[in-house]
Amino acid sequence: MQLIEFLAPHFAFVSDPTAWVALLTLIVLEVVLGIDNLIFISILTNKLPEAQRARARRIGISAALIMRLVLLATISIIVQLTAPVFTAFGHGFSWRDLILIAGGLFLVWKATKEIHHTVDLEDHQDTMMGETLQLSLGGAVFQILLLDLVFSIDSIITAVGMTDEIAIMYIAVIVAVSVMMLAAGPLANFIAKNPSIVMLALSFLLMIGMTLIADGMGFHVPKGYIYAAMGFSALVEGLNMLARRRRKAKAGAGH
Repeated sequence: MQLIEFLAPHFAFVSDPTAWVALLTLIVLEVVLGIDNLIFISILTNKLPEAQRARARRIGISAALIMRLVLLATISIIVQLTAPVFTAFGHGFSWRDLILIAGGLFLVWKATKEIHHTVDLEDHQDTMMGETLQLSLGGAVFQILLLDLVFSIDSIITAVGMTDEIAIMYIAVIVAVSVMMLAAGPLANFIAKNPSIVMLALSFLLMIGMTLIADGMGFHVPKGYIYAAMGFSALVEGLNMLARRRRKAKAGAGH
């Protein structure tokens, strides 16, 4: 009974139609913002041995959910991250800006390195003893957690800008991360089976990294432009894949 009385004020929005609109809008927005994270997780886990990939995805996405729920619990602190802590080049940098810049630099570095290894097939990550390095499960999870932190803070700040209802934020985050959990496997398998998609996905990560850096430097790029470019590129690559399959089918029928 006491629990119901405690929760009742947080769910008073259920009788407010505008709150439901805000909830649906925020869920869609959180799912879209999660695409960036999902692409990174898919590419990174595909570098692991096949038996470890699903486990790494589950751990990474579960950590993203826990991190976002914890950040929501400390929302008063998260909101303060947007306050400038120093000024340089005429721009007041906040902790959020610094986190976005750091995350963007990491994404640019990671995507550039992966593109290099994809293009140069003879290039391997070797130790001084000449042994080829392989990404470990722990290493993959650690890198996923780093990006989870960046995307989670951006996601929570976006949620704060959308609504004041903490319950709506919690529901939207849980639904969005659940969608990520369901989509992670099929997306990773699709990327693994289509090598040309890997380069496209790495290009997306490079663009997302540059966008995070620009945002942290005070140059806000509307996310709609980014996702429109990604959608158009994916559509063109989809048409290329369809054309390749038809050519193979035609060549097979010719024999």
